[in-house]
Amino acid sequence: MVSQTDTHALKLRDLPLMLRLKQKAIVLHSELGLIEDARGQNSALLSSIVFPRGLHSLLGRIDDKDVVGQFRHRQGDANAHLVYLAPTLNDDEDDTIWLHMLDAMAEQAGKNGAHTLVGEIELSHRLFETMRRAGYAVYSRQVIWQRSPPTQGFASPDITVTAETESDEIGIAALLGCTIPRILQSVMEPSAEMAGLVYRKDGQVEAYLAYSEGRHGVYVMPYVHPEVLSEAANIVAAALLKIERCRKLPVYICVRGYQGWLENAMRDLGFSPWLEQAVMVKHLTAGIRQTSFDRVQLSASGGKKPAATLQLVGQDSVPGYNRRKYNGLPG
Repeated sequence: MVSQTDTHALKLRDLPLMLRLKQKAIVLHSELGLIEDARGQNSALLSSIVFPRGLHSLLGRIDDKDVVGQFRHRQGDANAHLVYLAPTLNDDEDDTIWLHMLDAMAEQAGKNGAHTLVGEIELSHRLFETMRRAGYAVYSRQVIWQRSPPTQGFASPDITVTAETESDEIGIAALLGCTIPRILQSVMEPSAEMAGLVYRKDGQVEAYLAYSEGRHGVYVMPYVHPEVLSEAANIVAAALLKIERCRKLPVYICVRGYQGWLENAMRDLGFSPWLEQAVMVKHLTAGIRQTSFDRVQLSASGGKKPAATLQLVGQDSVPGYNRRKYNGLPG
């Protein structure tokens, strides 16, 4: 008997099924999953059906088995990010429908213009192997460190951090360029929706802390230059004291493998390792956007056939290109 498959964008009539399945979801976007209630009936993620806000939800069905998948992608961004799959995949289950949904989301994200689809998953989870079979590769590992409020217990450090401004853009770009390995820069930089705090020393941006706030917590991604390693704990403490919601909500700090030396600073601040994950990436396209052509130069010399030169330049083809906000800067 041939299995019947169907995948379509979630509609209002699918709402009861979505609510039921979401109670057993596996969240693949740590930032959204921790600051919002990804599984609750009043979740902000639920509003994607009526007000998409860059969230795309699909319902997949094979015979009598249903799976809901959601990913996040804003028009013009190179990267899309898996948000959740529901229900979660158990160790003894056939993963065919989850593979089907991962493929469907990759296809839809590609149609929307995304070049990559990113997901964060615990290495011990069964879905980790399913994602590898679906064409995802591990780009980095990360540990989510957690501390419950209040953060006013921190001693006020003699360090000044300020909200990022346009004048900080070049300094932040340079810092990200030297703290994130070049091969990872296109998918590991903070999202455009995150706010940021900057620490300067001798006129140079030496630390940048991107953060987002929600009803259930504060999520922080620190980027600290190794030259200020001894000051890392004080820099992070000063930043958390600047974020008012840190005083009443849990704080989650994401430390990726290439900045593992920040773990000692996390312990010094009373944070505990809470979740270890792999950052997995699936490449969807290798196309070049916004191409431009230099003028063809023709010249004749010594009776030879004129030589023609043609140069094709596409900003998406530049390694390390930062679409977030540094357009026009070198990668």
